[in-house]
Amino acid sequence: MPEPYVILGHEPLREFAQRMLEGAGVDAEKASLVARSLVEANLRGVDSHGVQLLNFYIEHMRMDCVDLKAAGHVVSESGASMVYSGDNGIGQVVSDVCCDHAIRLANKHGVSLVTVRESNHFGAAAFWARKIARANLIGIVMCNATPLVPPWQGKEPRFGTNPICMALPGAPERSWLLDMATTTVAMGKIFKAHFSGEPSIPHGWAYDSDGVPTTDTGKAVKGMPMPLGGYKGSGLAFMIEILVAVLSGGAMSTQIGGIRIRTQPMRCGQAFLGIEVARYTPVEEFNQRMEWLVSQVKTTPPAPGYDEVLVAGEPEWRHAEYRGRHGIPLSQGVWQELVKTAATVGVAPPPAA
Repeated sequence: MPEPYVILGHEPLREFAQRMLEGAGVDAEKASLVARSLVEANLRGVDSHGVQLLNFYIEHMRMDCVDLKAAGHVVSESGASMVYSGDNGIGQVVSDVCCDHAIRLANKHGVSLVTVRESNHFGAAAFWARKIARANLIGIVMCNATPLVPPWQGKEPRFGTNPICMALPGAPERSWLLDMATTTVAMGKIFKAHFSGEPSIPHGWAYDSDGVPTTDTGKAVKGMPMPLGGYKGSGLAFMIEILVAVLSGGAMSTQIGGIRIRTQPMRCGQAFLGIEVARYTPVEEFNQRMEWLVSQVKTTPPAPGYDEVLVAGEPEWRHAEYRGRHGIPLSQGVWQELVKTAATVGVAPPPAA
C-alpha cells in the first residue's frame, strides 16, 4: 500500500466512527447503525460513502440541522403504499424504519412502496437495498440529494446525484447488485480526490462552476458533477425526483439542503420498494434463471485491454473480501480530516498502520 495511506481494520474503524457520533450527541444505538452503514461502504470499496461522510454529518449536526432524537412518523398508509416523514431525523435511522415498513407491506401485498420526505443523507443506497433483499425480497432504493448537478444543457445545479440501487434476495445477491448515481460518479469521489490531494480527476466526471468540463480537482470541487450519459442521466435524476419528492410531498430540487448548503436541514426524499419474488416465480427458479443470465454475461469474451467481464456488484464484493482480511485504506487527507473532526467532539483516534 502506498505511503500516503493509513490502514485500519473494519472493526476499529467502526468503533471510532461510533465514538465520534456519540461525541456529537447521537445515542449509542443510532450511532452504531450509522457507523455500520459507513464502514460497510468502505469495506466494499465505496469510499465516497464511507467514513469521510462523518465530517459532513457531524458539522451538520453541530449546526442543529438534524434532529438527533427523531425517527419520523407514518403520514399515510394504504394497502402496499406508505408516505413517511423522517421529521428531520438521521437518515440511517429513518431508512432503517422505512425498510422495515417496506418489508412488512411487501410480505402482505407482494409489492410495496414507501416514499419518504424530510429525511437526511442515508449513506450508500446498497446498505438499505440489501436489508430489504435479506428479507427474501427484491429491494430497490432511491433518493434525491443536495442540488449539485445541472440538468442537461444547463449550467446551474438543479438535481442531486440521485442514486438508484437494486439488490436481489438469496444467492443472486452475491452475483448481481446495482448501486449507481445518475451522475458519472458520486460527488463523494470528487471530494475524496480533493481530500487526498489529487490534482486531477478523469475527464467526464465534472464541470467547473461555469459549466465547462474540467479535470482540475480544485475546480471540480467548486463546480458540478456531470449527468451520467448526458441527457439520459438527467432524465433518470428527474424520474427519481418524482418518485421520492413529488410523490411524497417533500422538498424538491433547490429546496434540498446538505452538502454545500450546510446551514439548513437537508430535507431529502427517499423511496424503498420491496418485491416478493415468490408471488411471480418460485424462488429456486428465479435463482437458477439469474445464474444463467449472469453466466451469459460473464462468459462474454473480454474486449481488448480487459481480462474479464464483470457484472454489477462484483468489484465491491472483491473489495470486501480483500479489505476484510487486510484492512481499510484511508488516504492521509481523509484521515487527517477525520482526526480533526474527532477532536472537535473529544474523541481520540485509534492507532493506524
